[in-house]
Amino acid sequence: MPKMTKEELQARIRVAKLHQWLGLEVLETSEDGIVVKAAWREEWVVNPARGYTHGGILATLVDVVADYALAAQLGAPAPTVDLRVDYHKAAMQGDLTVRAKVLRRGATFACCESFVYDKDGELVASGRGTYALPQQK
Repeated sequence: MPKMTKEELQARIRVAKLHQWLGLEVLETSEDGIVVKAAWREEWVVNPARGYTHGGILATLVDVVADYALAAQLGAPAPTVDLRVDYHKAAMQGDLTVRAKVLRRGATFACCESFVYDKDGELVASGRGTYALPQQK
């Protein structure tokens, strides 16, 4: 079961100014993971002629939401050790939805994955992160 409620997770995720700027809103928390919406911003556009979102924004969403899927279980986020992102198609103008879950929690590290969807529900990016777990004393 998640250690943090949806409201607690929303409050915690909005502590960082970057997360505020991304307009992150927790839509759902469950045993299966979390769902977060990112409110689209004009500043995300990397190519004004084409109007698609910069890959760095997508990578950030993969990382942040995967980390907060873990935070929902731990009660706080954990440092990223490694991150892999795959880009599937251009993310055009519109809010993005990110689904993330914890794949495995070991004694030292956790592996989490995220899937980023555009306003039409199409997969635009996905990835996996490894996060360092707090050590018990």
